[in-house]
Amino acid sequence: MKNVKISSAALLLCVIQGTGARTLHGAGSPIMGILQSELQRNMQVLRHQDVPAYFGAYTVYDERSTQIVASFGAIERSDENHQRFATVEMRVGDYALDNTHPIRGDARAMGPRLAQVTLPLTDDEKPIRLAMWRATDRTYKTATEALTRVKTNVAAKVKDEDPAPDFSREDAQTYSGSPMSYSLDQKAWEARLRRVSALFAGDPQILTSDVSLSVEADNRYYTNSEGSQIAEGDVGCRIFIQAATKAADGMDLPLYNTYFATSPDGLPDEKQLTADARSMIELLGRLRTAPLVDPYSGPAILSGRAAGVFFHEIFGHRVEGNRQRNPDDAGTFAGKIGQPVLPSFLSVVFDPTLKKVGNIELMGHYLYDDQGVKGQRTTVVEKGVLKTFLLDRAPLKNTAVGAGLSRSNGHGRAEPGFAPVSRQSNLVVESTRSVSSEELMSMLRDEVRRQGKPFGLYFDNIEGGFTNTQRGSANAFNVLPNVVYRIYTDGRAPELVRGVDLIGTPLSAFAKITATGDKTDVFNGVCGAESGGVPVSASSPPLLVSEVEVQKKAQSQETSPILPAPRAAKKS
Repeated sequence: MKNVKISSAALLLCVIQGTGARTLHGAGSPIMGILQSELQRNMQVLRHQDVPAYFGAYTVYDERSTQIVASFGAIERSDENHQRFATVEMRVGDYALDNTHPIRGDARAMGPRLAQVTLPLTDDEKPIRLAMWRATDRTYKTATEALTRVKTNVAAKVKDEDPAPDFSREDAQTYSGSPMSYSLDQKAWEARLRRVSALFAGDPQILTSDVSLSVEADNRYYTNSEGSQIAEGDVGCRIFIQAATKAADGMDLPLYNTYFATSPDGLPDEKQLTADARSMIELLGRLRTAPLVDPYSGPAILSGRAAGVFFHEIFGHRVEGNRQRNPDDAGTFAGKIGQPVLPSFLSVVFDPTLKKVGNIELMGHYLYDDQGVKGQRTTVVEKGVLKTFLLDRAPLKNTAVGAGLSRSNGHGRAEPGFAPVSRQSNLVVESTRSVSSEELMSMLRDEVRRQGKPFGLYFDNIEGGFTNTQRGSANAFNVLPNVVYRIYTDGRAPELVRGVDLIGTPLSAFAKITATGDKTDVFNGVCGAESGGVPVSASSPPLLVSEVEVQKKAQSQETSPILPAPRAAKKS
């Protein structure tokens, strides 16, 4: 299993591929009828083969996007794109044991679960049917070969005394609405982004910078052999401002600002973008001369945004159900249903039905997951006690979790074209031990004095993070802050520092959370893992942690430029 990562540095994935709130559809396209008819026709044949297919699903993705990128006052890219493609899933065997069953001892032996095929942009029936027919035939043949390997592996390995089914039985869902689109004044946005990006040209020590707009309308049509028929769409709009400078010792210093909305009108105006760009330029200048922090262990406050990523990385990935099925996963919470795993004043909810926190729209909102299951508010931890896991249609066995979890809770998710697995949606941290910002800072200083430390730390902003959940390697996390302050107890003002990575192991970190602030903040991004990049949100109040560990960031070996930056010629 690969490391999993959430990053605010990848706008084209929406900062991390912008997906917005899904809105109701009507049946405006004949695509659903074509898909249903072709799936029924093919399943009638495949159900009666020597190795019968027991489940099939078709998904069509129709994606239209606009992207504009400006750098130092010039447009680098301005284009529109429209594509349509489909995925085909075929399962042979039965719900208990099918072609997707893990090959114990050789995870690489598993073939692809899905076939992907490009579709025409028109709604002509014949070319769509032909493409789906060919992909279905290919996928079925691959599935039968995989089932042969599965059965051989099951027979050759030690018998599993408590096997979980490979696929859950779910109620058929029907949902239909109007296809989603957007209207954008591309020339006006180009001019706006040029003006904002030109501000960074005024500082010759800013080495890279761009301001970009990404708008995408995604329409999805899903049908399966169990009777589900779902047509839904969303529009996601994102502005991304990034800039980087370099300290005298060669350390790279990047900053990012991101803005998300479900329509272009919901994005900030030019006045706000200009003010934020100027603040970023000023902060980059301060970071260049900020002192380095040596490796340190002591008390700290994580801002709401930093705390959101902290929980996404060190907690959220460890409650994704697919990891509980993986024998190579460390299983941090295996068998802990009903047991305390967090301080008793904390609860953690994953809620894809949530559209906003305050005035901030959430990227992790959706109505139905990528397996056609309705998204559900799922309380994973209640008052510190683990209640369940995030589940797709792969059930968990009793010995893995302490109680049988056999139905999806609507968290089977994937980047278009990938096979869905259980993934996070909107993570919400709730606290019953909240204090004001002033009191939380006072508590930090008291803890610094109690421990006899020279200072505490305040993590104000982050650029992302990653974690590893495998056995046989360090089961640790690394959160990547880019704005950090030293907090002193003698009345000195907070001191901006640089070169800090927040590291640790999950169980130790959870036990050291002692209080929270009373104002929630949100981190929107795209999380990359086994099923590709999916849009997520993480909202949390600030956290007071009695002990964190930081290490120095990786050091660039490239020095600052030798040549002076070019300057615009003066007009005569």
